[in-house]
Amino acid sequence: MNELLELITSVAPLAVALPILGAALAFVLRRRSRAQRTITIGTLCLTLVLEISMMVNAWRNGAQAVFLGDWQAPWGITMVVDEFSSLMLVVSTAVSLAVLLYATAQGMVDGDGDGPVSIFHPTYLILVAGVSNAFLAGDLFNLYVGFEILLTASYVLLTLGGTAPRIRAGITYVVVSVVSSILFLIAIGLIYAATGTVNMADLGMKLGDLEPGLRMILHLMLLVAFGIKAAVFPLSFWLPDSYPTAPAPVTAVFAGLLTKVGVYAMVRTETLLFPGDSLNTLLMVVALLTMLIGILGAVAQQEIKRMLSFTLTSHIGYMVFGLAVGNVVALGATVYYVAHHIIVQTSLFLVTGLIERRAGTSNVDRLGSLAKLSPVLAVLFFVPAMNLAGIPPLSGFLGKLGLMQGGIDLGTPLVWVLLAGAVLTSLLTLLAVARVWNRAFWRKASDAEEPEPVLLRSLAAAEATAESSVDDGAAPVDPVGPTARTAGVERGRAVPHMMVGATAGLVALGVALTVFAGPLFEFSDRAAASMFERKPYIEAVLGEGSYDGEAPVDVVEGNIDGEPEQGSGSEQGGGGR
Repeated sequence: MNELLELITSVAPLAVALPILGAALAFVLRRRSRAQRTITIGTLCLTLVLEISMMVNAWRNGAQAVFLGDWQAPWGITMVVDEFSSLMLVVSTAVSLAVLLYATAQGMVDGDGDGPVSIFHPTYLILVAGVSNAFLAGDLFNLYVGFEILLTASYVLLTLGGTAPRIRAGITYVVVSVVSSILFLIAIGLIYAATGTVNMADLGMKLGDLEPGLRMILHLMLLVAFGIKAAVFPLSFWLPDSYPTAPAPVTAVFAGLLTKVGVYAMVRTETLLFPGDSLNTLLMVVALLTMLIGILGAVAQQEIKRMLSFTLTSHIGYMVFGLAVGNVVALGATVYYVAHHIIVQTSLFLVTGLIERRAGTSNVDRLGSLAKLSPVLAVLFFVPAMNLAGIPPLSGFLGKLGLMQGGIDLGTPLVWVLLAGAVLTSLLTLLAVARVWNRAFWRKASDAEEPEPVLLRSLAAAEATAESSVDDGAAPVDPVGPTARTAGVERGRAVPHMMVGATAGLVALGVALTVFAGPLFEFSDRAAASMFERKPYIEAVLGEGSYDGEAPVDVVEGNIDGEPEQGSGSEQGGGGR
């Protein structure tokens, strides 16, 4: 079995190649929509199976490297599969598949209007390929290539439909992304000039020999470049205005994945290239400001999409918090929390798309009675909303609890301030989502400040249908389906079962993070221990005996206490949970 898993991992580049090949075939079949949809969905299903096998192998055997063209590191292109990268691959592709099913159903009903057009499917697969390439990249330049692939695809997806608001948002997004990419490319050039390599395992051995001032400059340049992509404060100004204008599936996949690629790059470079560096205090301050300013912006919003965009930036602060604390407990919780946030945030954006279809708007001032109109929609919003807010015993609570435990273990005065900020952010998140829940789902639509006419007509049609069904002795019919068209509902379009099913599946996946929290935390702690140890990653790339570093600190206690064994993260970090 191990041999089979190792063989599967040896073809890890297929996680990038399969979506690219699928995109090419989907583009060729752009005039045959059914075949195009089949190719796209089939490609992601096959990719997901491959990545699950890679994650199982990473669980059993640790980090493994694949050398493209058999060019050995540090000269060739290297892809590395370890616990962290394999988990991100599986979660990102699972989420991408759910969003694709949602978008496909929307496109089948709406045609080429506001929904996905024929170019959507190949572009979407290119986006998935870029995300996968970034997670697997074993050198900085290949990481840059992964970013550029996904960003180029995102430019097309963001402006899909060509409306004026989307074009305006796209311009801001493009400008910010280009600035970030240029800064990243300059940093790569300077790093190569200083060390003669861009291979991350090799850099992990060589950057420590640089003059401290130069090392600090390179460190800051990478942090700023990745901070823009991750949308941390004060580099997050672009996100709330860019994401909400895109179609619902595009907004969902952007919110779930794009910022997390930036977070992944920060975690990878901080632990591998700059271990134990002096910027942890700066990262703590950034984490605190990101959490608080983001959530204050969320509380002030009336549009659900904009509110979720601000919570997205706010909760990036939790991930930076775990990275800044710098022990296995906190970083393991960060790995878990990244997976949680990808799933939950995407779920909420998909639910918001369903709200727009049923009610004609996502503005809470114009909503009401949604629980009466669609109890299923109420459940689909409530579960991930409470998960995002961190209500026990859901995964959001477990992830935040792990982060706080890691902070308590460190116990510095700044960490205690950060812990207070994290608790306040969680409470304000609950306030923001509870406000939407109360006003959109439980308040009477007639009591809304400016009730949406489409919503009122939908409710009237529902009541009429219910009364007619009672008179006829028949079961009530959901008015927001095919009958919504006869009721004169402009945007109360039929909601395909596949859209609801894809959203429900993603919500269930978020609940599964709670059900399987034990093994997932064990896996996350192992990933964190491996990243702090650095030896498994470096020796997987450069060969046995290549790592000559000192025994790492026992990051749970914060003092040198011997070198942790491979897979010992669960004993170090998991035992205290």
